Amino acid sequence: MTINFTESEERRALRKAVSDMARKYGHQYFTAKARAGEKTDELWAEAGKLGYLGVAVPEEYGGGGGGIGDLAAVCEELSAAGCPLLLTVVSPAICATVIARFGTAEQKQRWLPGFADGTTKMAFAITEPDAGSNSHKLTTAIHRDGDEWVLNGGKYYISGVDEAEAVLVVARHVDATGQRLLPSLMIVPTNAPGFTYQHIPMEVLSPEKQFTCFFDDVRLPLDALVGTEDAGLAQLFAGLNPERIMAASLATGMARRALDQASEYARTRAVWDTPIGAHQGIAHPLAQCAIQVELARLMTQKAAALYDAGEDRAAGEAANMAKYAAGEAVAGAVDQAIQVHGGNGLSSEYGLGALLAASRLSRIAPVSREMILNFVAQHTLKLPRSY
Repeated sequence: MTINFTESEERRALRKAVSDMARKYGHQYFTAKARAGEKTDELWAEAGKLGYLGVAVPEEYGGGGGGIGDLAAVCEELSAAGCPLLLTVVSPAICATVIARFGTAEQKQRWLPGFADGTTKMAFAITEPDAGSNSHKLTTAIHRDGDEWVLNGGKYYISGVDEAEAVLVVARHVDATGQRLLPSLMIVPTNAPGFTYQHIPMEVLSPEKQFTCFFDDVRLPLDALVGTEDAGLAQLFAGLNPERIMAASLATGMARRALDQASEYARTRAVWDTPIGAHQGIAHPLAQCAIQVELARLMTQKAAALYDAGEDRAAGEAANMAKYAAGEAVAGAVDQAIQVHGGNGLSSEYGLGALLAASRLSRIAPVSREMILNFVAQHTLKLPRSY
């Protein structure tokens, strides 16, 4: 395949339109909503109405018919404008992608129009307390009982359950002897009897909350299953590669915002009659951060192009690298931006302190930097598996 390193005119126009809209809201709006315990409903609704959240949904269901690269551009520009909407990584990227690729005609008609216009939000649940990064140890189980599925188990660190209509749950099939079989994806309404969830208090300042989910004999219709019972991890990773691409875009957007703010401050803040940005002790670290951010953006562009071309294996390698690079870049950029601001870097007025925990999270979720290094060592460098 050929990767064009110059974005199309349509992609650039999309970026500008999203940026212009998001900056009407901006960081102050986002943090005010978070501190008040409120949601960014107005921003989400406008982004959905204008078609930005549905750019990657097929046209026949009301979407833009674009690829994950277009949705990643939307995510990055929202983040760069001070509004890093975590659910863009989950709902339109993971859930809509999985349903579009593997759902039945009825499932697509039921869910995709809502993803396209932003009126539907769906959470995604894979992480379990005892499994961590090891998806092979998942214990949440699904078994068939007549004309229903019965779901039991639990998940944690699941984003946005309180504002989602349903959750796409990864669960393992269990046979009559109790033997755990392959994992599948189930659509579970958040109001289903037996489904409860509890808020996990976090130091990350965000309107989108984290939850522990409990499934106690949750009964689901047979059409709750997305795809086939025996597809295993193949269907799952069709959603996880977009997740990594979107997480990288969320991170590079935050990094751009931090660098823009730090550069503006360094240009205008004068001590001893000279702007502090004239000093190499300030300028060079910011320049290094800018280089790392652009490298991460480039790898994210490559990952999205590979995914949209249907090259899933190559896209998985690039998406992991992009997510790693973006996590390192945003952590470095936010840290340096705070340092440039001195004491102002941790004041509420400048808002960089609120970015600190969020930027650090990019090195952990949705997959840790250490697991990415394991992946690259094993699959790229062909080294012996270490775990």
